[in-house]
Amino acid sequence: MNESSIRIDIVTGLPKLLRSPLGESIIRQAKKKKLVTIRLHDLRKYTHDKHKTIDDTPYGGGAGMILKPEPIFECIESLQSKRSYDEVIYLSADGEKFNQSLANNLSMKKNLLLLCGHYKGIDHRVRQKLITKEISIGDYVLTGGELAAAVLVDALVRLIPGVLGDGESMLTDSFQDGLFDCPHYTKPAVYRDMQVPDVLLSGDHKAIANWRKEQRIRRTDERKKV
Repeated sequence: MNESSIRIDIVTGLPKLLRSPLGESIIRQAKKKKLVTIRLHDLRKYTHDKHKTIDDTPYGGGAGMILKPEPIFECIESLQSKRSYDEVIYLSADGEKFNQSLANNLSMKKNLLLLCGHYKGIDHRVRQKLITKEISIGDYVLTGGELAAAVLVDALVRLIPGVLGDGESMLTDSFQDGLFDCPHYTKPAVYRDMQVPDVLLSGDHKAIANWRKEQRIRRTDERKKV
């Protein structure tokens, strides 16, 4: 395995939701380069009833269904018996807010395990005993953690050295230094009477760098006020 590679195991009751987004674009290229290994683990394979039940009604009443502890414990403990994980992450609406700094940090780990909640959530005993970090991708509610897991994986995989052909592209991404990215243009120089800023056509690299920095500061200031 490549020294800079990472393994990500994802525990989910709905693996079909993840197969497509985790098999395309940059993630697909990272897999081909053997820089990332991603394994999906279906919770239903760890059930013991004929209906392969992974959820049940909450104690105390109320709306919604809760993911049962048994299949989650059996799945995660089975994975942990094979390797040690740097983090066991639960994708949760009330977790630590995901940002670029956290993505940078996770991209340097070797083994990550992600647990996708679904329905109303998971039995709290799982969070007490198995989870080492809880992460939220924003202040809104999704049906389950699968799409959040896909966002997290995409954000950190592109940071692994060798994944992107142009390493500078990663370093100038929005949020790497707390600023939004600047506007970008490509050919043609004039399209429908809209012209590319003259400075970008000047060939003056210092002036271009200064323009881009000014634009990044301006865009960040304007958009964070909204």
